[in-house]
Amino acid sequence: MTEQGVRWTAEQVLALAPDDASRKAGAKLGGAGPWSQTGGSASGGVWGLCKGSGRTPYRTVVDLTGPAYKCSCPSRKFPCKHALGLLLLWAAEGLGAPAEAPDWAGEWLAARAAKAAAPAAGRPTGPADAEAARKRAQRRAERIGAGVSELEQRLTDLLRRGLAGQEQTGYGWWEETAARMVDAQAPGLAARVRELGTIPSSGAGWPARMLEECALLHLLDRAWLGVHALPEPLAATVRTRVGLPGTAEGAAVRDRWLVLAQYDTVSPDGKLTTRRVWLHGLDGGRPALVLDFGPPGRPPALSLPVGLVLDAEARFRPGSAGLRADLGERFAAPAPHARIPDGVSTGAALDAYGAALREDPWLESWPVVLGPVVPIPGEHGWQLADADGKDALPVASAGSRSRSGLWQLAALSGGGPVTVFGECGHRGFTPLTAWQPETAEPISLN
Repeated sequence: MTEQGVRWTAEQVLALAPDDASRKAGAKLGGAGPWSQTGGSASGGVWGLCKGSGRTPYRTVVDLTGPAYKCSCPSRKFPCKHALGLLLLWAAEGLGAPAEAPDWAGEWLAARAAKAAAPAAGRPTGPADAEAARKRAQRRAERIGAGVSELEQRLTDLLRRGLAGQEQTGYGWWEETAARMVDAQAPGLAARVRELGTIPSSGAGWPARMLEECALLHLLDRAWLGVHALPEPLAATVRTRVGLPGTAEGAAVRDRWLVLAQYDTVSPDGKLTTRRVWLHGLDGGRPALVLDFGPPGRPPALSLPVGLVLDAEARFRPGSAGLRADLGERFAAPAPHARIPDGVSTGAALDAYGAALREDPWLESWPVVLGPVVPIPGEHGWQLADADGKDALPVASAGSRSRSGLWQLAALSGGGPVTVFGECGHRGFTPLTAWQPETAEPISLN
């Protein structure tokens, strides 16, 4: 059972907002004025009636264990401004002693609890016709093989002509190549090709970056053509990188998962929003990356504010250096973490990334908590230096999703050491979250 009184911070609540407009509208509803019949249960539900423009107040209920939301308002945003306002009210003042939910809230909360408790044994565990599935997989592998062979020829032609003319070639050639990879049912290759097409317009030094990415793409092509001879962990990584769907397998890992960062990226064509949520197992020490996706016009459904801890199970997918995971059963509502996570030196961060590259040569970054480090702006870019001054890591040129985030980090530091979480990769370190030294409150930098 979870005490409804273990409350989140206002920043953690507002991190759930799907956009700035919802964040501002929800903040206006964070006081007691528009609310009536509010309450919360010991199992992690909060509810209330919010006065709107009509005669009938909106019925709003939130399941904190998700979090998940239900509101009678017509908004198509999740969470809506009423759910955000209710959570802000709860975060600021609490909603009194645990109570029994009214029928309209209790039915929804009970249905969610029953669904979560449903035994996994009743769910299908595989295709009804294993032979048909095997044949489909074989046909897809053949199509991918043909696409890989075509891509290899295109890369050969590109390098034979030289890279100098790519600025004049334009993006159309790359988009057409990516479309061919989609036809070959290799979406992972298509994504890498589209990224290649953006490099000629990425600023000084682009030929070297393009040659590096071409080499990695060639390595992936050759790995796919010889995938059956690879050790299974590496073969699983190759299949994942090419774009074959993977499913979580193996035993569930239960831990207290600390949410270290959450941010969204949008595909080059604007059709897909990907939400990346970084977790760290406080008991087992294992990192986990949870992905969720949103179609055009709608944000991903999963939203986990930074600094919360989830008592939950995770199942890890094969490949990707053991990072990708799916969240399973949760045993309590998320609760704030009261201390700053332990950090490592910049040298240890590079060692961890290097070890991960042995399992996945296409891995762009590895999650690391650095600390204590000091952010240092300079003429040639920012650095994060160990507090003892011996070593430093350059900050990736893209910064921490925004340059203002770097100045925010510098202001937080005040010239002193701080603890920073981010992604350590071959182009440097991307800061995502830092912790207030005095209060241990996490600050998102993206």
